[in-house]
Amino acid sequence: METFLIKALQLILAFVLLVTIHEFGHYLFARIYGMRVEKFYLFFNPWFSLLKYRPDQNRVQLIAWTKKDKDGNEQEKALLNIKVGKPHDPMKNGKPTWRATMYGLGWLPLGGYCSIAGMIDETQSGEDLAKEPEPWEFRAKKPFPRLMVMCAGVIFNFLLAILIYIGIAWYWGDDYVKFDKAYEGMAFAPEMQEIGFRDGDILLAYNGEYADAANKSIMWDIADKGGTVTVLRDHKDTIDIAIPKSFVEKMMSADRKSPIFTYRLPAVVSRTVKGEPAEKAGLIAGDRIVRVANDTTPSLVEFHQALDRSRGKTVPMLVLRDGKETTLNCYITPVDNTGRIGIQLTEGKNIYDVTHVDYSLWESIPKGIGDGTGMLVQYVSSLKYIFTKEGAKSIGGFGAIGDMFPEQWNWFTFWNLTAFLSVILAFMNILPIPALDGGHVIFTLWELITRRKPSLKVLEYSQMAGMAFLFLLLIYANANDIYRFLFK
Repeated sequence: METFLIKALQLILAFVLLVTIHEFGHYLFARIYGMRVEKFYLFFNPWFSLLKYRPDQNRVQLIAWTKKDKDGNEQEKALLNIKVGKPHDPMKNGKPTWRATMYGLGWLPLGGYCSIAGMIDETQSGEDLAKEPEPWEFRAKKPFPRLMVMCAGVIFNFLLAILIYIGIAWYWGDDYVKFDKAYEGMAFAPEMQEIGFRDGDILLAYNGEYADAANKSIMWDIADKGGTVTVLRDHKDTIDIAIPKSFVEKMMSADRKSPIFTYRLPAVVSRTVKGEPAEKAGLIAGDRIVRVANDTTPSLVEFHQALDRSRGKTVPMLVLRDGKETTLNCYITPVDNTGRIGIQLTEGKNIYDVTHVDYSLWESIPKGIGDGTGMLVQYVSSLKYIFTKEGAKSIGGFGAIGDMFPEQWNWFTFWNLTAFLSVILAFMNILPIPALDGGHVIFTLWELITRRKPSLKVLEYSQMAGMAFLFLLLIYANANDIYRFLFK
């Protein structure tokens, strides 16, 4: 339960930040071009709102809803009304100010909205816009200002991603282990082994060029683009392995969430637990366990398997200590169908040589821009697989997104994932689907080219169709999550 709450909290915090920045982009450009923003909401508010603030009345409402009286007039109700000062005039010299907007917090965390006067969206229909437009309405403005307002959310999300990547580079820098410095090589997914890789292979080159572990997209490039990977096997043989062009589809059909390869870590003792078998056998910090009984243990995977096979027995262990081999007899304690000896293992960053790169503030700017644009290119190139059978099955909803976050709070991982999600949100919103920003952009571009405005009916019906499509997509994505949780 604690793990679920930590993941959920990270997801909600990231979502709040991304939605607020996106809608603020629309809000800011609408204000710049003199448009009136009716509502600015974080999360949706069907039936009621958790919080409302009306600057024109200087009133805060908690748990607020709208109710019609017997004459059909709408009346605002709230469990709690708080006056915070004198009412403000929302219009000055006929122009709207920030006080013309109602700010709110909804209860349905599926997004947010910025309702601009005179614009057909999820809050207004063609019937609402039957009368002649006011000068401060969206529809009264020329196409270019409207285009900028619709693109602003996407632009702000992408800029947010770049700013986060800049901050990561400046604060944390880069840490990575060069592939040829990881002397135990890589552990490969079963699909990678089927095409010729073996656990322990050391990556040397990709398509004839040095395999650079600092390249964050190298794993995706190998899986997506195919080509040839050169590896060092058994520390002596150089082997070229061809990657099939259909490899990504194969990985998708396997529903694999873990990376296609990871660093293999040797079993190195960090410390022993007082009174446990390892201490009694004479193991000390720094010992590398290379054999348990008759099983060689080049990595933690083989080490844990060997312990399980030897549980309840006293077996010889071969360890490397200061470059020399030493054999110790150790009892393997059986615990919950596993074997344990009472040691804490050394983390990978303390085993392999880690290359650290620091960036000054000025150096982090091009680094952040490069990471942001690189992530966008990688994500866009992956979208072609959505239209395959395997890709459609891999679509996930809130459960899949939340599962990306770590079980323990980690700010580095949180900001990396938030930047990634911001890139996704930016691109998905610019797709030419009615009800998304991209749909409004397409209609505005059509007007710029043809000099003719689409009719209100066309805009209204396309908005309804777009909302229906997005709603069905939302159901499908989250149904995939439920299916994977229950049956996989």
